[in-house]
Amino acid sequence: MASNKRTLPFSEEDLSCPVCCDIFKDPLLLSCSHSICKVCLQKCWESKGSRKCPVCRRRSSTEYPTLNLALKNLCEIFSIEKIQRSSAGSELLCSQHGEKLKLFCLEDQQLVCLACQDSKSHENHNFRPIEEAALDLKEELKVKLEFLQEKLEIFKPTKATCDRTAEHIKIQTQHTERGIKEEFEMLHQFLRDEEAARIAALREEEVQKSQMMKKMSREISSLSDTIRALEEEMGAEDVSFLQNYKNTAERTQCRLEHPERLSGALIHVEKHLRHLKFTVWVKMKEIAHYTPLTLNPITAHPQLVLSEDLTSVRFSYEKRNLPDNPESFNNTRAVLGSEGFNSGTHCWYVDVEENTGWILGVMAESAERKGSVYSRSGIWYMGYYDGKYGAGSTPKPDSLLSVNRKLQKIRVTLDWDGGQLTFSDAVNNTHLHTHTHTFTERVFPFFNTYCKLSPLRILPVKVRVSVEQLR
Repeated sequence: MASNKRTLPFSEEDLSCPVCCDIFKDPLLLSCSHSICKVCLQKCWESKGSRKCPVCRRRSSTEYPTLNLALKNLCEIFSIEKIQRSSAGSELLCSQHGEKLKLFCLEDQQLVCLACQDSKSHENHNFRPIEEAALDLKEELKVKLEFLQEKLEIFKPTKATCDRTAEHIKIQTQHTERGIKEEFEMLHQFLRDEEAARIAALREEEVQKSQMMKKMSREISSLSDTIRALEEEMGAEDVSFLQNYKNTAERTQCRLEHPERLSGALIHVEKHLRHLKFTVWVKMKEIAHYTPLTLNPITAHPQLVLSEDLTSVRFSYEKRNLPDNPESFNNTRAVLGSEGFNSGTHCWYVDVEENTGWILGVMAESAERKGSVYSRSGIWYMGYYDGKYGAGSTPKPDSLLSVNRKLQKIRVTLDWDGGQLTFSDAVNNTHLHTHTHTFTERVFPFFNTYCKLSPLRILPVKVRVSVEQLR
């Protein structure tokens, strides 16, 4: 059987630089016909201070000799052929010197031969035998692998939460779209463009946030694949493992954020429904109603049911199956207004006539919403329960109010700059209670109800619009 090996018509000496005695690297052709490695020639010229050939001492006619491309190609072919001729089985040889790879350079993190150890490119570097280096680096990689495995265990339930949240986003989108369409049914054809624009914005948010959940899900799956790949790499032969170590080590970097940092993942329903009629009131003010604030469904306890226009809330014994997001209440049956205040004076009216258990007030933005919120500071309120009216601020105990009539409508007035939260009987315009406090952060309207039959309803206000021309 004929051999497939080629016999090269030249020797290694023919392709060696006369200065460094190694196979040419980027050989430059001088005017005297001698070829010298680019780096070797530069060093010679810099040390001698003249452009003389290191071989024949003739002065070069040009400062920038051309690359001897033919010689460079021959050197590359020779190096490849030499490795192929010298290699036995799976044994790898140095591509530069053709010798066996016996050491591992700790600085460059690559396999080297004994000749490489003494070369300038590895000057002052530390080396280890292959077996010792592989053992040390596997131990190092083992620690990183264990960290990734622990992180995967943390993210496994998060992946399920992401999938569940993505499904809920779709439900939110469908529900919000239905609300938008019902609102627009009361308008005429000339408002269709506004409807289409709002639905488009909703769709865009759905796509963005669904993609965010899907991306997190894919990244967690990718993390699983990375761990499996790392486990396979660690089971490979030492040489193969060390050859791929740099790329393998880079794959141990995990850029996933902690699963608790999923705040803001849900659809901001209030952005699409809040004051919907009011925004087009310039065109249809006769049929539009305006409430000074709306409720934020993302903050609502699962047993609270909000109206389509986000202006009323009631209690339900049926607990909705919702994803537990950081913004929502999980113990107190409460919901916050969609807009917070950190300056100015704000007022809203709430219909409480038939409601048998309610609390109204404001809550600090930083106040904890999980667990029993009344045991921690950050809420100023007035409420009605067990047939009695009371007021308080957490975590202090309530104080009873002397009210000898059934209240129907409550006016809540927040003077943030003046540090006062006032409750009044809106029917006969009488004062009920005032909290005095120096507010230092944004506060949100707070609604808490235990009544199933009658909701708390934020009342619309009369709006007057006047147009003044600027002169």
